[in-house]
Amino acid sequence: MYCKKNMNYKNSIWFAPVTEFAKNIFNHAKGSHGWDHTQRVVRLCINIGTFEKADMDILLCAAYLHDIGRTVNSENCHNMCHGEIGAEMAEPVICKLFNKQKKDNILHCIRSHRFRGNSIPCSNEAKVLFDADKIDAIGAIGIARAYLFAGEIGSMLHNPDHDISNARSYTVEDTGFLEYKVKLVKIKDRMLTAAGKELACERHKFMEQFFKRFISEYEGKQ
Repeated sequence: MYCKKNMNYKNSIWFAPVTEFAKNIFNHAKGSHGWDHTQRVVRLCINIGTFEKADMDILLCAAYLHDIGRTVNSENCHNMCHGEIGAEMAEPVICKLFNKQKKDNILHCIRSHRFRGNSIPCSNEAKVLFDADKIDAIGAIGIARAYLFAGEIGSMLHNPDHDISNARSYTVEDTGFLEYKVKLVKIKDRMLTAAGKELACERHKFMEQFFKRFISEYEGKQ
């Protein structure tokens, strides 16, 4: 599934102030959730949102801003919801660029995009952003990001002696394989759009093959 990208949104009144604000925030972000992740999510939103007939101004503005709260969250040991923080940070930026209905939808998209969040995506645009953000966490890109994140927190390549059910996220116990077992393997069943499900199923199959091979090689069987 692939749609030709419509780049007209770059001429929209919101594009320059929103992207400049977001890009500056990510200047010192860690690689696993850096500016390149945001750009990939935007591209996925264009692809999925076209099929789902989303309001692209709302969707893409939210996509550029969805992870800005992580820059604050990373300094507080992940005890705070970066979706909620991001919405608070985004509101002053978008309040003069959109009417109240669109502004509220953008903030809802940001608040509800998290896999482990408490806010449920309700609007069409929020569902597309949720799916796009999760799809970037699986497949070949997802595997690379899982190990990049594991390196950022100083964890091992694999820790077979540790009980996965008792391992703590965001600690040295959090390996790439752990992320696969506790989160990534579940993502395809959490998709909220038809287009998202199609993309997620394809990436899931590749991910299953990779981790099967990974464990086999780790154990010296191949």
